[in-house]
Amino acid sequence: MHKKRIFLIVLLLFVTSKVTFSQCAMCKAVVENGDVSMAEGVNNGITYLMVFPYLLIGALFYIIYRYKKKAKN
Repeated sequence: MHKKRIFLIVLLLFVTSKVTFSQCAMCKAVVENGDVSMAEGVNNGITYLMVFPYLLIGALFYIIYRYKKKAKN
């Protein structure tokens, strides 16, 4: 039951998410001159840096889940 629920949640996240690009004020000021390749590089860098906190939090929750599952048995 839980595997189906987790699968549906992950599927829902992938289906409903859309590609977003963000820029901080300083990054925007640097790439405002119209250089598209530099702007794409900055956006990709921001996205790359944003992924790791979510991966760490996901790993933490997985470890807690595994620990609690082991404690039940």
